[in-house]
Amino acid sequence: MPVTRTLVAVFAHPDDDAYGIAGTVALHASDPDFRFVLVLATDGAAGDIREGFAATRETLGAIRRGEDAAAWRALGREPDRHEWLGYDDGAVDKVPRDELVARIAAILAEERPDVVVTFGPDGIFGHPDHIAVGAATDEAFHRLAPGAAGGFRRLCHGAVPESVFSRWNDQRASMGLPVFEPTRMYHMRGVPDDRIGVVVDCRPVADRKVAGLLEHRSQHHVMSDDPADTERWKRVVGREWWVVAWPERPPGAPMLGDVFDGLD
Repeated sequence: MPVTRTLVAVFAHPDDDAYGIAGTVALHASDPDFRFVLVLATDGAAGDIREGFAATRETLGAIRRGEDAAAWRALGREPDRHEWLGYDDGAVDKVPRDELVARIAAILAEERPDVVVTFGPDGIFGHPDHIAVGAATDEAFHRLAPGAAGGFRRLCHGAVPESVFSRWNDQRASMGLPVFEPTRMYHMRGVPDDRIGVVVDCRPVADRKVAGLLEHRSQHHVMSDDPADTERWKRVVGREWWVVAWPERPPGAPMLGDVFDGLD
């Protein structure tokens, strides 16, 4: 049976994918028409190393690559193609823009995906790597989409609705946890709710998504306030939200429940 649902996800670091798209992938895991291509710009080697964790600055990148592979195995659906671009963590915004766009465009041209997902202009956390990867992916998509004989049917940006962001921040404050300050780098920020065009209900596969997240052991201290509280983690990852960056979403258009909705 020919592949008719190809998804390319382009992110910056290992674990961006585990949060950003793993629920959607799990929901399509048994679909014989589904092809999943994952592109990561860095190996996360500049990530924080918590006290007592068996990693050094020299070994962390390899550890995080292994964690990413283990996470997809734990979820139960590995990428059909997994590309590591090999850029330095924390320096993707210093990569010549044309080079980054060209490398992503080459993969997109080979795959001709139905849907491409990446970061929006806010990078969700204001991280320069996220923002650079998202902007380059957008440019690559728009270079290829016009006149394409197939594929390139939708471009989506990962996001958190402002209402959800505010609720999470209120909950954090009530629990005595640090709150996110959206004007600061590396702090979560939301987008206006009316910009969200896709809400994926991942609750049926939340246990699988958390199983994947648990494999990112080196980053548990920055990924969750309490990784051992898996029930709370399941609630947090129960939705994936997307802004439909292309084609333009008409005002009042119905909310989609999947990144492929309406493309059949």
